[in-house]
Amino acid sequence: MHKRIISRVKRVEFVSDMMCYIKRRGRWCDITSLNSHASVEHKRDDSKEGFLDELEQVVYHFPK
Repeated sequence: MHKRIISRVKRVEFVSDMMCYIKRRGRWCDITSLNSHASVEHKRDDSKEGFLDELEQVVYHFPK
């Protein structure tokens, strides 16, 4: 990351080995970026459901 961005980082959280997010100060509001690696089509359905549940739970806690 560029040093200008690093100075604005408020929080970095690794939710799991497949998901993390970074929250940084913007000019007028905070900016949250979520990075995730979704399961592929040939994975088990319960694995996909678990990932989607975890994703929904993380996004639910972000401010509107």
